[in-house]
Amino acid sequence: MRRLLKLLFSRVVLVAICIVIQIAYLIIAIWQFSQYFAYLQLILTLLSFIVVVYIINDKSNPAYKLAWIVPIMAFPIFGGLFYIFFGGNKAGRRMQKKLTGLMETTQAMTRHESPVIAQLEALDPRVGLQARYIQDCAMYSTWTNSTVTYHASGEEQFEDLKAELEKAEHYIFLEYFIIHEGIFWDTILEILVRKAQEGVDVRLIYDDLGCVVLLPYGYDRKLEKLGIQCKVFNPFIPFISVRMNNRDHRKIVVIDGHTAFTGGINLADEYINAYEKYGHWKDTGVMVKGEAVWNFTVMFLTLWDFLTKTREPDYERFRPQVYHPEPFAGEGFVAPFTDSPMDGETVGENVYYNLIAHASHYVYITTPYLILDYEMTNALCTAAKSGVDVRIITPYVWDKFMVYMLTQSNYPALLEAGVKIYEYTPGFVHAKSFVVDDELATVGTINLDYRSLYLHFECGCWMYKTPAVMDIKADLLKTMEECHRFTMEDYHKLPLYRRLGGKLLKLFAPLL
Repeated sequence: MRRLLKLLFSRVVLVAICIVIQIAYLIIAIWQFSQYFAYLQLILTLLSFIVVVYIINDKSNPAYKLAWIVPIMAFPIFGGLFYIFFGGNKAGRRMQKKLTGLMETTQAMTRHESPVIAQLEALDPRVGLQARYIQDCAMYSTWTNSTVTYHASGEEQFEDLKAELEKAEHYIFLEYFIIHEGIFWDTILEILVRKAQEGVDVRLIYDDLGCVVLLPYGYDRKLEKLGIQCKVFNPFIPFISVRMNNRDHRKIVVIDGHTAFTGGINLADEYINAYEKYGHWKDTGVMVKGEAVWNFTVMFLTLWDFLTKTREPDYERFRPQVYHPEPFAGEGFVAPFTDSPMDGETVGENVYYNLIAHASHYVYITTPYLILDYEMTNALCTAAKSGVDVRIITPYVWDKFMVYMLTQSNYPALLEAGVKIYEYTPGFVHAKSFVVDDELATVGTINLDYRSLYLHFECGCWMYKTPAVMDIKADLLKTMEECHRFTMEDYHKLPLYRRLGGKLLKLFAPLL
């Protein structure tokens, strides 16, 4: 009974009730005007037409547009209104304007014409173009004096993260989509509290929707009392708003400016298999040391300034060399980057396209969700048809059944083109990794789905000729040995409702 009462009076239930009331009120209001139905129908249908025209002229992905246009035209009376309240892939105008302004002011600190681009263009012009794209469109430079340590599991990252946090002397920045009390977070929190008491500047950002059922309401205030500066991204509010679409899905840790972590690993026990949620949890991450950490530092501080409504007076004091005057070692090229729904540039998706287009021998991919538009499907199929060994690792144990059906519905076109699909039989794959031709790789937070590619704040770490590239390849090959290779015969053996359901869900794929 106590659990039931706690659930009924939880914030997520109360917010859901408020939203349902608002939708009901809207429907009742329309019904009350039923005596003017002809006029009302004309007005709402005209509104839907205007919305469709707007969508067609928007710069969004065509598949995303189609997923909205079809239901709007099918239900013209309510379709336009529904899009106004729930649709779109942009943040609120005020939020967009302010954050875009902050990004522009930090551009000079993260984007510069350096000899690194020239070095890359001399080594491989196509790779140089990829780095230039990240520099010019994501506003983040490529660095040489940096090292990357690959983590093949959450457990590996947990151990390195604890060790590096213990070394912190000046500041610790953390930014996560999910935090959940348990072995993982409680261990990290104990270190953070102790470091804050020692005078270390500890700051934390977490996404409110990602943590809404995992952390108690007002948890940020609890952390403030413990000496940790804390901000909640895009609070989950009881109002119908397109702002709720935009989440902070990034995972970033920066320590004293010279050490950083990113990847798919959130601060919750399932990520280190201390709690079996969907079988064995397979995830990946990287630890970056050196000058490339500056990119992560600026990512965090830009969002921190936005949330605190202030301006960090001196970004320079957070430079990697400030607390590490010795020269940094490094081999290869590293470019941490971020993707924002604010700028109209699909950086994460284009980085993936560039990696696929570069492949001459192979491209290996891990992703928890395989929700592809035509362009991404065509890129993968074209690579496979051209003789590139394209392999994709997806989960065997699903976390969201409809998304799993949709993922499997994308298999036939890929399989027919020669793409190899591997389902991770021990459990759930949450890793987001690409590796290409023993040269290029990326590890980060960006799923192959519409929400990651168009709606969320994301980040990744692009690498060229770093030793970590071969570590990633070795791990993915080892992971494939634990997988079931999915074939067209397997697809035809799926229950009819799953095959048909997946095809139907494709229509609404961008909305899932």
